[in-house]
Amino acid sequence: MFPQKTQIMPTVGQETYPLGESNALGYSGAMALVALSHTPLEHRIYLTMLAETTGLNGDCRPINTRELMTLAEIRSSGTVRRGLEGLIAKLSIERQNNGNGGGAIKRYSVRTPEQILTQRRAMGIEMYPPEFRIRDGNRFERAITRVAANANLSRREAQVALCCVEGLTNAEIGSRLEVSEQTVKFHLRHIFIKFGVRRRAELISRLLT
Repeated sequence: MFPQKTQIMPTVGQETYPLGESNALGYSGAMALVALSHTPLEHRIYLTMLAETTGLNGDCRPINTRELMTLAEIRSSGTVRRGLEGLIAKLSIERQNNGNGGGAIKRYSVRTPEQILTQRRAMGIEMYPPEFRIRDGNRFERAITRVAANANLSRREAQVALCCVEGLTNAEIGSRLEVSEQTVKFHLRHIFIKFGVRRRAELISRLLT
């Protein structure tokens, strides 16, 4: 449902990004779901927009591409535009109609995580990212929230941890995420350390109970 952009400039960041970035808005279950649906580039731009455009009363002001380049410290306008198009497709932001003609600077408004999920639900879009489909939604949302609360996890580590919650084997996780089984084992070692557990069963218990 959500197309993933794979070509990201090195200046934007690493292949994975922390799900628990320190930000004044905090990480709720809704934010965790939204974060998992974004690419690293998209989420960097989204968090920048959310932090810069949301006031204390919850109102959002429009922001343009040039502002985003400065605020997100991304040097390429094309890179910002790719991220913005991805966020529009995922209903995370919307383009504003300024009524000044085609040559005017495009401006965008950002939705809060709760608004995004409400909008996606209204459009019949799955709440969970495409790589996660699980029947027990309440328990899985609890796992997502706890994964998001661990500021040390990378996005890929978060994906692997949540695949473990689904009961997938290392080979199945590798197939789903399109990485090798050895790569999955590498991520699991780091996940265990970051959650203070020694084995998969302890990790699953930590995330679900």
